[in-house]
Amino acid sequence: MLYLFLLYGDGEMSPGAPLCGTESSTTVRLRGGRMLTSDGPFRAESAALGGYYVADCADLDEALERAAQLPAAASGAVEIRPVRVADQFGGE
Repeated sequence: MLYLFLLYGDGEMSPGAPLCGTESSTTVRLRGGRMLTSDGPFRAESAALGGYYVADCADLDEALERAAQLPAAASGAVEIRPVRVADQFGGE
């Protein structure tokens, strides 16, 4: 936690938020103009996180529609996960 305070204090930290676990993820792919979804994380031997976006969506359906518009959905996959809210931290 101290590390985060140091980064914020030095102006080197961008906004971020912890994500819910992979059990809550949905993966979006766009193939032939059709949106395909699957429960769970995207897994592949060569998979790597290429970046992330935080979108304030009303629900999963809106998040899926937005994710399907990303170019990466047409050639790869986009994994969607909710952001954890304070009451989900429990004893952490």
